[in-house]
Amino acid sequence: MTGTAEKLAELRKLLEIAEEPAGERGIQKRVAKGIPSARERVHMLLDPKSFVEMGSLMRQPGVPNAFYGDGVVTGRGTIDGRPVVVISHDQTVYGGSVSEMFGRKVRAVMDFAYNNACPVVCINDSGGARIQDGVASLAWYALMCKLQEDLSGYVPMVAVMLGKCAAGSVYGPINMDVLVATEESYMFVTGPEVIKAVTGSEVTAEELGGARALEQNGTVHHVAKTEQAAFDWVRDYLSYLPTSCLEQPPIINPGLEPELIDSDRELDRIIPDSDKVGYDMHEILLRIFDDGAFHEISEKTAQNLITGFARVDGAPVGVIANQPVALGGALDAACSDKAAHFIRICDAFNVPLVYVVDTPGVLPGVDEERNHVIKRGGRMFRALIEATVPIVTVVTRKAFGGGYAVMGCKQLGADISLAWPTARLAVMGAESMISIVGRKQLAAAPPEQRETVKQQMIDFYNATVATPWTAAERGYIDAVIEPSATRLEIRKALQLLRDKGAVRKPNPRKHNLYPM
Repeated sequence: MTGTAEKLAELRKLLEIAEEPAGERGIQKRVAKGIPSARERVHMLLDPKSFVEMGSLMRQPGVPNAFYGDGVVTGRGTIDGRPVVVISHDQTVYGGSVSEMFGRKVRAVMDFAYNNACPVVCINDSGGARIQDGVASLAWYALMCKLQEDLSGYVPMVAVMLGKCAAGSVYGPINMDVLVATEESYMFVTGPEVIKAVTGSEVTAEELGGARALEQNGTVHHVAKTEQAAFDWVRDYLSYLPTSCLEQPPIINPGLEPELIDSDRELDRIIPDSDKVGYDMHEILLRIFDDGAFHEISEKTAQNLITGFARVDGAPVGVIANQPVALGGALDAACSDKAAHFIRICDAFNVPLVYVVDTPGVLPGVDEERNHVIKRGGRMFRALIEATVPIVTVVTRKAFGGGYAVMGCKQLGADISLAWPTARLAVMGAESMISIVGRKQLAAAPPEQRETVKQQMIDFYNATVATPWTAAERGYIDAVIEPSATRLEIRKALQLLRDKGAVRKPNPRKHNLYPM
């Protein structure tokens, strides 16, 4: 008869084996790659001593010497004291590939996240489906994708890509809210070897799906230099979001700087006198939010538009701002995708939106038209129209054409719209106007007077048409404010809107249709 002492000894032995299921061979494999273990990665992410593992002794039934954990570490813990579920691929066990027991473990923690309304962070380092498991692996892949859809928009989901993410393993990360990667990681459906065998083309893993390449095209939302830096970014990202859509975002250090300060006054001198001179929009964002803190999303993607999180009076806000030093702040197809995705995240998790506008409109060109700028821009329109969170807009300089509309105008959903005296709101800029409606008048002028006439037309247009006063007179904006008052005006506006409800007109439809 086995006593308690023997059973405890057996438990300790099994847990010790489960801690390093691949044994010394797995340890040496990690050492050679210079990477932490799956559990060490979890501890790097979570608050110290908060991790509670779930399913550590699960393994394939009926398989002699099957590895405990089956290639994935799952459990729950906390980040900044708030609950979170973690999934971490164990690259030393079957290459972190997906099997039935792998899928069962993931399902258990995703069900836990759903039932307890807490975020999910998945640390990816996997070779894809486990070939030996055949269709069972594919079936569990499909089920895990279905579970992700149940959680999407209900709780925040973050994917962290470390090392390899190939074949079926790409669909899990891409269906989460944001994807963070380290510089050496890569992701693709079919690898260089398969491509060469099928098409004869030669390409490196980095060229095909390296983190930097994926960051440029918008697949990856942030690339970190180290694994710890990636985990720190995730912790900061989650600090701006509630644990689920059932809650409001956390408030941190409200009431800071309630009066005008020197950095506010600097805004009165920040806009260049010439419309043709650019400036860095980050210099404005630095001065209009709490502590100058800004957590940027997709920093290296479509840099003509800035998206990220800040705080106003301690409460998180999502910021969408044009960047005049990149393409003059013009809107293109790539930045439309970037904005639509970010708006949807903010709206899902009750984060108000602040638009900071300086755009000449949509970027013209054959390449843009062929790049579906119409369709992709339509998604940005739709995301704004559907958003039910408070929306505040500040026009600093140009708001021309479609840029006026899609950058948070009142007619598409902004609750409060403000403009600086330097703002110009019109169908187009003065130079473009002359080429269309002033062409004949300019041609009729004597050659030696054309430059003078052109400048007179520009001055007249800017003084009588493209002004904030016209928009204010007709109620298209709520107020023209001094730039130095912006931070405090945004604060007052969001205080006024804090109880805004997500009320929609009754509609019998099943769902709307996005431009796809």
